[in-house]
Amino acid sequence: MSVDRSLKIKGALRRHRNVLTRAERIEKLKEEERWTEGDSVFALAKVAHRKSHAGRKAKEAAPKEELPEGAEIPQPEEPQPEQK
Repeated sequence: MSVDRSLKIKGALRRHRNVLTRAERIEKLKEEERWTEGDSVFALAKVAHRKSHAGRKAKEAAPKEELPEGAEIPQPEEPQPEQK
């Protein structure tokens, strides 16, 4: 029997999960100050867990060539239709 592909990758289990463990839910509630020590760990409040996109990089603009003042940007020529 072969090993599943997701288990071969070193950080495969670090991907976004929709379900949090009880400990993770308690941590989130503590951050939001909605849970204090002594509260029951059963019937916890719902916790919104959204995937963040903070790591995305913006596409870099292509470097523009500097033209002397008064020079026009050359336009590409349109191809001529073929004649039969």
